[in-house]
Order: sequence, then structure tokens, then C-alpha cells
Amino acid sequence: MAAPVDIPALAEDLLDIAVASEHGRAAELAVHDGPLRQTVIALTEGTRLAEHNAPPAASLQVLVGRVRVEQGDAPATDIVAGHLLELTHERHAVLALEDSAFLLTTVTSVDIPSHG
Repeated sequence: MAAPVDIPALAEDLLDIAVASEHGRAAELAVHDGPLRQTVIALTEGTRLAEHNAPPAASLQVLVGRVRVEQGDAPATDIVAGHLLELTHERHAVLALEDSAFLLTTVTSVDIPSHG
């Protein structure tokens, strides 16, 4: 069994790194188990993760701060600390509305059992 990860401490550490970084971001993979990945990402206010494709399944839980998720032509969704958003399969971008850290959970591949 893997050692437990102190997510609040990791988020705080990554925020410190993001603030010191010229790019205003920092990330660390906390869990990697087959297709499951959980990554803590910290962004300084105004920093954007550019639009990108969504994996087969994903959610975003804000740990600290407030972020905006922009998905295609749909209205943007603001998420605050403690809230969880299921990401659709649309391309999306994330903007930090204040210094923020979030837990991104993704499933990178899905095996569909064959019947036969």
C-alpha cells in the first residue's frame, strides 16, 4: 500500500512554488494507478491553463481559492474551495480567479470489455 498523501500540505507547497515561478503554476502527480491520475495543480491569480482536450473522465475539486472553467460555447463555471465539478468531454480551459490549488482527477483510458 502506498503512503498517504497530505493534500492540503501539498497544495500549500505548490502554491508557494507557483508564486515564485515566472509561469505562475506548479503541479505534482499525487496518485498514479493504471489509468487513474490525481494531480494537484496550483495557479496564481490570472494564470490560465490553455484550452485542451478532456480525458475520458475527469473532475476538478478546488482546494484553495477560486477558478473558472471555460468549456466551449457553454457559460463559464466558477468553482470555489470545497466544490467539485465533473468535467465534460469538451475542450476546456482553467483560469485562476485568485491564487488557487485544485485536485484534478482523470481517467486516461477506458477499456470496454468485448462481448462475445
